Amino acid sequence: MAFLNQILQNSETKINYYIYLIKKQLYTNNQKKYLLSFLSKMVIPTWIYLIILFGLSILTILREPIYICVLASVLAGLSTHKLIPSFKPQLIKARLCGTDMHKKDKRLLPEAVGVVSGMSYIVCLCLLIPIPFVKWFLNEKNGSQLNQEEFPHHKFEEFIAGILSIVSMLFLGIIDDVLNLRWRQKLVFPTIASLPLLMVYIVSYGVTTIVVPIPLRSIFGRIIELGPLYYIYMGMVAVFCTNAINIHAGINGLEVGQSIIIALSIIINDFHFLLTGAEPAVEAHTFSLFFLIPFVAVSIPLLWYNWYPAEIFVGDSFCYFAGMTFAVVGILGHFSKTLLLFFIPQIFNFLYSCPQIFKLVECPRHRLPAYDESNNTLYASRADLTIPGGLKKYGKIILKIFEFFRLVDIEYDEKTKEMKSVNNLTLLNLFLIKFGPRSERNLAVMMIIVQILSSALAFFIRYKLVDLVY
Repeated sequence: MAFLNQILQNSETKINYYIYLIKKQLYTNNQKKYLLSFLSKMVIPTWIYLIILFGLSILTILREPIYICVLASVLAGLSTHKLIPSFKPQLIKARLCGTDMHKKDKRLLPEAVGVVSGMSYIVCLCLLIPIPFVKWFLNEKNGSQLNQEEFPHHKFEEFIAGILSIVSMLFLGIIDDVLNLRWRQKLVFPTIASLPLLMVYIVSYGVTTIVVPIPLRSIFGRIIELGPLYYIYMGMVAVFCTNAINIHAGINGLEVGQSIIIALSIIINDFHFLLTGAEPAVEAHTFSLFFLIPFVAVSIPLLWYNWYPAEIFVGDSFCYFAGMTFAVVGILGHFSKTLLLFFIPQIFNFLYSCPQIFKLVECPRHRLPAYDESNNTLYASRADLTIPGGLKKYGKIILKIFEFFRLVDIEYDEKTKEMKSVNNLTLLNLFLIKFGPRSERNLAVMMIIVQILSSALAFFIRYKLVDLVY
């Protein structure tokens, strides 16, 4: 007791000393730093303990799995925020680093930091595996006994298959960050990683029919059986989601920012069904929340360090596991069409990029916007069409169509009138053509606003226009 009293007296003496210094404004910069360190060590853990106690109270009283998910997600987010700075020197030491080409000082930043977020996410999901089924373990659900009810094995299988697919894509992202895989390889791996999802879907449901839109029902009828084509469609959804985030990237904060907006949009849609939907819809969208709430929690710290001016690069590891997370909830949650509505900018960017992706138009290794050091602004980068094979026949036709709709800026040779160069076909470069050169921060904010407006449009289509089609 005497030892404890001595500690308390010393702490009280320190606190009174700091208060005296603050009042007199006599403390130095070093004392300021020590004071902040002292407060952070005392106050921040207190808040963490309060969050944990609050969460445990909720678990004890309400026994609601979604609250456990929120609590685990908060802790995963805090852990990610603490882990990222500690991994930065290790990644640079391992030569997983790159130059920020849109800065005057060409600073060297650690790459593949998305793997830190991915690890926290996977650990969080693994810890959450029993939580959706806690009511079965507690033998209580709405006051009735579940002793004789069958355990929902199909939901358990979906959860495990979803985690397996996300882990596979995170592994691919790490390989890509290290080895710089080619595009054809990036298309093969997501297809393989989506197989667990498709197998679980076949075993659990096996529904391969679609409802025909009203204007076409006189031709095809109300329902069409697609058979194996439906599984091909779902595999393509997985491939698209995993690559769409990676294609629509190139400036600080864009990869993580767009992913968070998409995830939040799906979460809003999930809660809408939880409040108004029938039992099957509630079950499917609750499943979705268990994947997306932790995803948002571990992505926010990543955005904190990746926003302009970035301290880190997220790498392909984040883009791939983020895309597969969306594919998992869309396929196993049975709302893949709604999911694609939240990808409107990414779908447009993909279609706009197709001439370069499929080599109809010259495609440089990187299609990032170009940087003007004198003004610290970005402007549209260009592809040289004069090199051998730089412009195919069908590529020229597509560029003419794009030019008619004012979607490209083509430079012509004054003598031959042949196409000389064109802006790289990405949404970033298109915005720079339409709105002129601007700072990287300004462009990133514009892209985030576009993503938010696209989500609003998706909700309008999903809940207002759908009655006119179905």
